[in-house]
Amino acid sequence: MRFIYHPDRKDISLSGVLYALGDPVRLEIVRLLATVGAQPCAGFDFAIAKSTMSNHFKILRESGVVFTRKEGTQHINMLRRQDIDELFPGLLDAVLRSAQPMQICQQETAVKSVSL
Repeated sequence: MRFIYHPDRKDISLSGVLYALGDPVRLEIVRLLATVGAQPCAGFDFAIAKSTMSNHFKILRESGVVFTRKEGTQHINMLRRQDIDELFPGLLDAVLRSAQPMQICQQETAVKSVSL
């Protein structure tokens, strides 16, 4: 099994988090994770290449915004809300309040619920 890198809480930087949240696709991923909870990568039906989606998840993971765990053949993603809130109080709430849903997926209901 391949190692999935996640930074320790002490290594999460404001500039890295802001960079990750600065892209509209990544912001939409975070908004959906905040709204519906943990989701597999395949649960996001965005109209972009799979390799591009993988890169977006990698940036979110390596910046400390999301945590990814392997479950069978799927990668389940969840927001590291507690870590972000403790390091940068109010940041995630402010960003998510101002984020408008994007039309990059077929429908918002395209994000499938997963029982965890």
